Amino acid sequence: MTAPQDSFERLLAAVDERKQLVMAYLQQERFARRFRPQHIRAAVYSYIKSGGKSLRPAVAMLACAAVGGDERQALPLAAAIEVYHTWTLVHDDVIDRDSTRRGIPTVHREYAQSAAELGWQGADAEHYGLTIALLTGDVQQAWAWSLLFAAHLERGVAAEVVLRLAQELADEVTPLLVEGETLDVQFSSQRQTLNQAQVIDMLWKKTGALYEYAGRAGAAIGLNDADPDIAAVKAVAKFCSLCGTAFQIQDDILGVVGAAEQLGKPVGSDIREGKTTLLTLKAFERADERQRRQIRATLGNSRATEGEVAGLVRLLRDLGALRYAQDLSHQYVSAALQHLQGLPASEYRTLLGHWAQYLIEREF
Repeated sequence: MTAPQDSFERLLAAVDERKQLVMAYLQQERFARRFRPQHIRAAVYSYIKSGGKSLRPAVAMLACAAVGGDERQALPLAAAIEVYHTWTLVHDDVIDRDSTRRGIPTVHREYAQSAAELGWQGADAEHYGLTIALLTGDVQQAWAWSLLFAAHLERGVAAEVVLRLAQELADEVTPLLVEGETLDVQFSSQRQTLNQAQVIDMLWKKTGALYEYAGRAGAAIGLNDADPDIAAVKAVAKFCSLCGTAFQIQDDILGVVGAAEQLGKPVGSDIREGKTTLLTLKAFERADERQRRQIRATLGNSRATEGEVAGLVRLLRDLGALRYAQDLSHQYVSAALQHLQGLPASEYRTLLGHWAQYLIEREF
């Protein structure tokens, strides 16, 4: 299942067009002046300005249009989703102890380095970096709520629709995301006792839940109706939910075989952090005892050499774990595309289909 290159070019042009709308909206001075002092303001915008793909806000706007709605009404929602996703990245980088994101220093690393301006070094500088990252995420989450409410206050979406979407984000999406992140951390010490269903559940909670929300929320605004049981809304939500899991599987694949210059972070960092993925799970299941020793010695070893990481990547290939994960991501997208047929035929539905295939064929 491979989409023609021109399909991806059309998709990426459509995504970029919507990204530019979201970025222009977020960078209005009326927002920027809220964030003080300067370290907080710069940190709030750091990842937003650093060139992310903005797939989540784009799919929310496309979902809105796919059910016959006006994408302009969904712009505050799309901006809210982008900012909401960004605070999770800021905190995730602290949890994973990553030093780069999108080719720039992570927030906690950048402000550990900037602490010298205040006369701090060593442990004090590290603590300042963590402090700025935590506070930045707090501000961004509050900003996301404000942006969501603007769908009613500025764009005329029914108050009932916006309130339901806000409640869903607070009551369902956030707890699921936090649960998934917690399980991801815990699984790094439990990988020998895990099964595939547990890992996929964790992946969906980390990633699929927010993608599902983006699709459902965009469709709800497009219809200006708060009922989540409308057939078109359910179809978009299920489509995005399955695609979200496929996206995370592909992310895990790229985390071990992608190019560092494209990923914006060191290849092999997931291996050194001991991330439990479908690749490592399947490899351990298929490995003999000697190979299992190699996996145990490298996975989760923060001091693993480049050669040791490369050796584990070869083992993942040799044991068929990489192919297994790729095949599974394609299965998820195939299932997702069936739900997309519940929407009326349109250019927007076509773009959503291209988006689904792009998620599993992208290289960064």
